Amino acid sequence: MTASSATPAPNDHAPLAYRNPEFLESEEGRPIRILSEYLQPLNVFRRQRVRDTVVFFGSARLREDGPLGEYYAAARELARLVTEWSAGLKSPAQRYLVCTGGGGGIMEAANRGARDAGGRTIGLNIGLPHEQRPNPYITKELLFEFRYFFMRKLWFAYLARAIVVFPGGFGTLDELFEMLTVADGQARSPGDDPALWDELLEGDRQLRRPRAPRDDRRERPQDDPPRRFAG
Repeated sequence: MTASSATPAPNDHAPLAYRNPEFLESEEGRPIRILSEYLQPLNVFRRQRVRDTVVFFGSARLREDGPLGEYYAAARELARLVTEWSAGLKSPAQRYLVCTGGGGGIMEAANRGARDAGGRTIGLNIGLPHEQRPNPYITKELLFEFRYFFMRKLWFAYLARAIVVFPGGFGTLDELFEMLTVADGQARSPGDDPALWDELLEGDRQLRRPRAPRDDRRERPQDDPPRRFAG
């Protein structure tokens, strides 16, 4: 028998598409990744009988012993009170669980307050370089890691029955305005007049908030088109 007529070695099985890491991490696999960040939390919340939440927003950089530490204490106390109240509700479901973005600062304080009351508490974490790590007070079964901001925001809104907003930066303002827009489709924008944005972007609270060095590069409002074009 010549080499050319020899039977070739059998091929290994190709991996199933949904078990192929190379495909799942590809551009074509993005819709599957997005759908997974909807279906996996949905599955967990149903199994854990979580019916609704109270969502806490606020600065991730604020510290218990820092200059704005009173807000940390207030978030912790409020979360404790909410959790103690919800524990007294007669329901087979988990009602009004404290939910945060899973990081430090106000998020840590709220998760901690719920833990103080002996309750379960949710963390919707997202990986951010040098900044976001899950805090230790989140209930292990209710800790989620998201890749996509918009899917994380969906889960903030989907089960929320109330939101509590503490001082924070642009991320906190983004979350607040998005939730208000969802709640009220008729919400009006203050438009493009810089004076209407001054209190938000240049106000004392923004300037006093804990900030990363890169925040100094943020854009400033302009009402002169040539100056805006020039940057």
